[in-house]
Amino acid sequence: MGEENFGLTEAVSMALGGMIGGGIYAVLGVVTQITRAATWFAFLLAGVFAICSAYSYIKLNELAVGDDAANNAGGSVTFVQSFTGNSTLAGMIGWTLLFGYVGSMAMYAFAFAEFSISLPGVPPSVGGFPLRPIISVLVVAGFVGLNLLGAQATGSAENVLTSAKVLVLVVFGLAGIAYALSVSSEPIAVGTSELASFDPVMAAAVSFVAFQGWQLLFYDQESITDPLETIPKAIYVSVPVAVSIYMLVAVVTYNLAPQAVRNSPHTALVEAASAIGGAAGLASAAAIVISLSALFSTGSAINATLFSTGYFAKGMLSDDLLPDRTGDSSESGVPERTLLILGVVTAAFTAYGSLSAITAFASLSFIVVFGTMSALAFTQRDAERITATWPAVGVIGGGLSFVLMFYHLYTAERGTFYAVLLLALAIFAVELLYFERDVIEEEIPYVTRDSETTAD
Repeated sequence: MGEENFGLTEAVSMALGGMIGGGIYAVLGVVTQITRAATWFAFLLAGVFAICSAYSYIKLNELAVGDDAANNAGGSVTFVQSFTGNSTLAGMIGWTLLFGYVGSMAMYAFAFAEFSISLPGVPPSVGGFPLRPIISVLVVAGFVGLNLLGAQATGSAENVLTSAKVLVLVVFGLAGIAYALSVSSEPIAVGTSELASFDPVMAAAVSFVAFQGWQLLFYDQESITDPLETIPKAIYVSVPVAVSIYMLVAVVTYNLAPQAVRNSPHTALVEAASAIGGAAGLASAAAIVISLSALFSTGSAINATLFSTGYFAKGMLSDDLLPDRTGDSSESGVPERTLLILGVVTAAFTAYGSLSAITAFASLSFIVVFGTMSALAFTQRDAERITATWPAVGVIGGGLSFVLMFYHLYTAERGTFYAVLLLALAIFAVELLYFERDVIEEEIPYVTRDSETTAD
């Protein structure tokens, strides 16, 4: 791995790449099914919760790593260790986040393959084998290889990918509004009646995973020039931009392709683009452009998440929170073995795993962590330059989102609810076995001795 650093432009690209990825193509349909035309408001609420959590991260980072941020790994694990002194809790949060990131990357790879297959001339299977899993695995492998080239190659690629997808989505949104105002005979629906209900709040909880990409920057601090200044700027630019794009795309997609949003959410934007392009006789071309944008979006999301998760895992290795066999924390940049392991697990999940369950688990894990970081920041409210209001809003938003997310899964997706519950319990058990292994080993002789005495 290389040692080249990147600046504000690359940092903004990495944050946007982590937010405007699979979410805009997959989460949009789920959220719209909950709150219909008021989807834009759900994204606005989720953005408010995200920016409050971001404020907490920024302030905790200033307190935890200080002026030596460029040589320290920040983020949730560091904050928990610094402000609670509980390494076991910090490690369990770290492991949970790692599974959340792997689930997110698997979702992006899945969406990448689906949009690839939707392109003209691409068959759904080759030689009797479904093409979707093959493409998903190949795109993960490709971005693992890119990340092995170093930070500069990753940052440059992210600039290109993010610029392309943002441009396409902004043009799509503005053209859609123009189409709705000048061509469509129907008024633009904004879901005014839904704003007084609880649905947008529940939908905001479901969409929380779409706004987690900004916090990946805290794991990249050794690759960012002047991180204490660059990271806050990048976050305060990227989150509002992402929220604005989500809101614009939500309004256009719901109004131009309401049936597709309900029946085939993965291709709803393609249907909306076809309607816009159809006004100029370019329906097919518009559909292809938005499909290619989906490839840029999901690709950049894989790239940004993999790169930052690698640094996150390296920090955990340095703190002895991961087994030594998963990488060498003394390597420059992200350990190659760590990147390869992340790639292999992600590829396995996207090829064989239940993406609905792992993505729901990822959403819940981010909600818990964001709320916890806001709570930590609130406990430090007496520190200089920390305003208690924003962490308090983050705590309330995180707690409410967690409850509503579980309620939604239990009432609307009972199978996914049980799958997520079982997955959470399994991961929790593995974490306990790892972090409490010394205690368990000490207790085993006593358990064996007691069993032998009872037998006698």
